[in-house]
Amino acid sequence: MKTIEGAWHLSKCAVGGNMLLRSPQSRNLFSHFPSKFSHLGASRAQLSSLSSLLDNCNKTEFLQQIHARFIHYGLHQNSTLSAKLIDSYANLGRLDLSELVFSFVNDPNALLYNTILRNLSSFGKCEKTLLLYQEMVMKSMYPDEFTYPFVLKTCSCVFDVENGKKIHCHVVKLGFDSDATVHAALIDMYENFGEIEDAEVIGRMPIKNLAYWNSFIAGSYQNGCPHESFRIFKKMRLQGVEFDSATLVNLLRSCVDLNSLETGRQVHLLIALSNLGEDLSVNTALLTMYCKLGNLETARSLFDRMPEKDSVVWNLMISAYSRNGYPQEALKLLIEMGRSGVRADLFTAIAVVPSVAELKSLCHGKQIHANVIRNGSDYQISVHNSLIEMYSKCGNLEAACKIFDAVANKTVVSWSSMIKGYVSHDLSHDALFLFTKMKMEGVSPDAITLINIVPACVNIGALETLKYFHGYSIKRGLNIIISVATAFLISYAKCGCIEIAQKLFDEGEIDCKDIVSWNSMISAYSKHGNWSQCLELYNQMKGLKLKPDRVTFLGLLTACVNSGYVKEGWECFQEMTKIYGCQPNQEHYACMVDLLGRAGHINEAVDLIRTMPIEPDARVWGPLLSACKMHSETRLAEFAAEKLISMEPKNAGNYILLSNIYAAAGKWDGVARMRCILRDKGLKKTPGSSWLEINGNVHEFRVADRSHPKSEEIYNILRNLELEIKEDGYINSEQPA
Repeated sequence: MKTIEGAWHLSKCAVGGNMLLRSPQSRNLFSHFPSKFSHLGASRAQLSSLSSLLDNCNKTEFLQQIHARFIHYGLHQNSTLSAKLIDSYANLGRLDLSELVFSFVNDPNALLYNTILRNLSSFGKCEKTLLLYQEMVMKSMYPDEFTYPFVLKTCSCVFDVENGKKIHCHVVKLGFDSDATVHAALIDMYENFGEIEDAEVIGRMPIKNLAYWNSFIAGSYQNGCPHESFRIFKKMRLQGVEFDSATLVNLLRSCVDLNSLETGRQVHLLIALSNLGEDLSVNTALLTMYCKLGNLETARSLFDRMPEKDSVVWNLMISAYSRNGYPQEALKLLIEMGRSGVRADLFTAIAVVPSVAELKSLCHGKQIHANVIRNGSDYQISVHNSLIEMYSKCGNLEAACKIFDAVANKTVVSWSSMIKGYVSHDLSHDALFLFTKMKMEGVSPDAITLINIVPACVNIGALETLKYFHGYSIKRGLNIIISVATAFLISYAKCGCIEIAQKLFDEGEIDCKDIVSWNSMISAYSKHGNWSQCLELYNQMKGLKLKPDRVTFLGLLTACVNSGYVKEGWECFQEMTKIYGCQPNQEHYACMVDLLGRAGHINEAVDLIRTMPIEPDARVWGPLLSACKMHSETRLAEFAAEKLISMEPKNAGNYILLSNIYAAAGKWDGVARMRCILRDKGLKKTPGSSWLEINGNVHEFRVADRSHPKSEEIYNILRNLELEIKEDGYINSEQPA
């Protein structure tokens, strides 16, 4: 009967197989198949060859073709090949075909029973596993030490205490209870049964097998219980079992999961006291621990002392520098790696590309790209994604686009990186178009995609589009992610919708808000000149013991500038440095100079610039020059303008501003000189522009622009507003005093 069913099954396989024989992959598979076999008479070498052939089958259809050939040559009764077939079908998710293979063998031996039992248990077929186990025992055959853990696990799953105890007896009878894996499975089974005393009795049995203890230590950190790793290690040492390199590697991994540098140092001391300090795997794990826990100084010292360094070690150190904000060191190490004769690989490129992007070093970026192509690492999508972002940050958007277009199987990261590139180059419309194309191609945007795309809406004032993205985030459940919620908060505030921004801020639980959320809200109110709200949020932060950072104080100082609060500005500046130890940067000094300059405290602004511990740049001199124009300080304006022009010789705005100052002071020769410089250098001021969205349509305006179809009506309204402002007694501060 089995022969008839087998022939019928063969015909099914053959029908499917013949259809596939035309493919090059199928022909390649069968080119390795021996042309002749004597019935069930394959040699050991031929069986090994056929077994290897099965490993090349990554589709059920191909496997069925080989299976059909086995039946044709009478090899379907061969236990070795049948066992391999059972595993191969199971690996492809076809347990039903594995069961068929087993059922067609006339007299299955222990090898076949072991194979099918393991696969049935792995697929959760508990009842079938236990029934087949009983059938095996009835034939006076027993599983091996590799299969018993699966059978014991099955007893746990169906809570079959009676069968579990019977199987335990079999295990003891066969002497497998001393095997580490079987021992562990027995403990798990009794614990699942709730019979803790039995589990503890088995657990107290002395086990001298180091592999057993290492598997338990590794299993603890893999299951999210790194503390347990050290408890097991202590118990292992109490039983007199010596540790090896695998033990130390597992303990170091547990230190990383615990985020405990101190525990890591204790393991390091253990390594130093043992004879395993020269082991490459131990040194690599130790280096990984120090790098991931941020102790770069010790990591570099260890790296330099390592007698043997492979590409993994170099990549770890390069990645650590790159990840912790030391791009120059990462590039130096890459050069050293090349000189040492160690070849850079795929992971080297992934580690160093962010550093190149950070430094905006296009030259280095191109060299790394060429190295990736030369080493054949350009097949990896992760490398392509890194290169897209690197070229975008280095200002070569064209190269980024070429890589993006060349990627066949684009991931959501590919799309997000390209969208971010467009946004960073002020190509907001292109970014929005790409987002639409991404959705049309069936790729679902994730949180990072939304964070990258919403600034495009802000750049062109597309409030309705922003609301659409917000709705999409709510529909997909992405709005609960703090970074996404913060991105929308910032975007609504920049679009002038401060009420919606405040609502988003209030919706989040106060304890869950991070420093970025608070800074975003303070920054939003500061841009709207609402000092009281900024101060209230700042006081709330302090009440929650949340330490403000540089961004917090920049928002507060900006609010003071926009509100004209000099005293409060000074207080914030002093508090920033003296209480919280935040060192001001160029932007903080620029805010203070702007605040003092607008209020007419020009001398104080100059004194502040003179006492700066860092060299002031254009961001500081620019506000001073504007203040000089506002308060007719012509001599100081010339000095500030000279500084600005030396730093930004191609910025036409600096020359025009100085020209206006000369004009206000009646120094027409100075005006003529500035105009000559602009003409001779071919400089033109880029006209300012702004966007306004009405009913989903974005309207763009430039200075003195009359291209809008309703420009006459717009200018009539502006003239009326100007008259009303003058009637209320407002004097234009731009006019010379």
